Amino acid sequence: MKRILLSLIMVASVFGLFKTEACTNFLVTKGASADGSTMITYAADAGGFLEPLFFLNPTDHKPGDMLEIHDWDSHKYLGKIPQIAHTYGVVGNMNEWQVSIGETTFGGLSELRDTTGIIDYGTLIQLGLQRAKTAREAIKVMTDLVNTYGYYSGGESFSVADPNEVWIMEMIGKGPGSKGAVWVARKIPDGYIAAHANQSRIRKVIQNDPENCMYSKDVISFAKEKDIVVEHNGEFSFADTYNPLDPGGALYCEGRVWRFFSLAAPSNKLNEDYWRAVKGAEPYPLYIKPDKKLTPRDLQDFMRDHFEGTEYDMTKGLAAGPFGCPYRWKGLVWQIEGDTVNSYGWERPIATQQSAFTFVSQMRSFLPREIGGVFWYAVDAASTSCYIPLYCSMTKAPAQFVGGSIQEFDMDKAFWVFNAVANKAYSKFSYISKDIEKVQKHFEDKFELFQKPIEMAAQELYKKDKQAAIDYLTDYSVSSSETVVEAWRQLYKELMVKYNDGYINDFTAPGNENGRHPKGVGYDNEFLKRVLKERPGYYDVKWK
Repeated sequence: MKRILLSLIMVASVFGLFKTEACTNFLVTKGASADGSTMITYAADAGGFLEPLFFLNPTDHKPGDMLEIHDWDSHKYLGKIPQIAHTYGVVGNMNEWQVSIGETTFGGLSELRDTTGIIDYGTLIQLGLQRAKTAREAIKVMTDLVNTYGYYSGGESFSVADPNEVWIMEMIGKGPGSKGAVWVARKIPDGYIAAHANQSRIRKVIQNDPENCMYSKDVISFAKEKDIVVEHNGEFSFADTYNPLDPGGALYCEGRVWRFFSLAAPSNKLNEDYWRAVKGAEPYPLYIKPDKKLTPRDLQDFMRDHFEGTEYDMTKGLAAGPFGCPYRWKGLVWQIEGDTVNSYGWERPIATQQSAFTFVSQMRSFLPREIGGVFWYAVDAASTSCYIPLYCSMTKAPAQFVGGSIQEFDMDKAFWVFNAVANKAYSKFSYISKDIEKVQKHFEDKFELFQKPIEMAAQELYKKDKQAAIDYLTDYSVSSSETVVEAWRQLYKELMVKYNDGYINDFTAPGNENGRHPKGVGYDNEFLKRVLKERPGYYDVKWK
């Protein structure tokens, strides 16, 4: 059978040789959450990527108004489409109806990329949020857009959720000269969780069951026409057909799925072979049941994971350096000079240093929609940032989250504030991360504690004056954002003083009141052994 192979350029794009597009989504249904919320997470991971908070108030448009489309990644102008009469308010990746959308890029067969299309994946998310009241409606909006105007991007997995339903939708173009896309969307059954991380995960296309599966009419026939069909367990497989797995896809993508599933359901003892690129290993299921019902805090913790406590723990070993830094500087894939045969790759954990932002969206059907939707938003890397509650009905965006440039350091912008703290942490991570975690925990504990009384007060206001409730939640969201960003500014200053020149300065320690006797912490024993092994005898302090 003819196979269209992933091109080297597409593999490089997805796995970081030229450009990092490596995001992570977790999906939680009502029955799998502690309070009956639906939830999805997203890490927008791309090096050199500053993305201000996307914010729009509800807006009426005039007949004939046109909308310019620019590619989310490159900002390249793609074309114009007609605007609709009314667009909904959007805060980040959640709209005023509590619809939330995330994505991960899987790329797929490069021959199916149609660069003549007008609609890119980022525009699909933004327009889906602006034009839909439910997840199903968002899927229709998104698929209608690409059918009408063409799909510009490579293969994508989308998380699309509302307060009642959680869906995974996967989409890829048809190649130059064929407008539109082939796609499939699967609803996650209530009580289950799912994940995707830059590798297509939907295999089975359930036909004639629109309650649980929607798909383009040609999703299978197009593959047959191109002679690229791949089956799994005797049935057509979307994932294996349009995004055939290679070792990189297993190691860098399925590893994050395995880790989420193992954190949420350790009793499953999910086999590691598939993500460790063992040929013939059974793929992970599309969804599983968690061992316990999950909270937003659980998901925030999961988004900060670096395989801690496993044999793949990225805070351990030589690559972590003497201070247990869990990050590996790119490229993700590398070779040894002079060796043109073998390629190597760093681990790719859930949490990375190159996140522009991450979120946990919480959607609740048992509250008024203006109160039920909380967009827990963290700027930069999840492990060194803080999840701040932004309510979906808020009418203005915090100034620190708007604007900014990747070319200009600006401590008035949250992106650079959180980056400053993160970059300081890399130098002595095992120490500095603990200082960050104290401040992080202080605020996230407070937000968790305040959530119920804040929402009870908002509900009381809502009964009397809906706009007053919205204003109240707006003020809370904005003030919380301002407080946290200012706390991180102060944290950066404190870290610069405390860890100046690689020492640890404790000005309360006896004899160090003037800072003349800071504590030197040196390196851990294992690192020193490796140093000695590299140059035997060189560091001896004795007569030779």
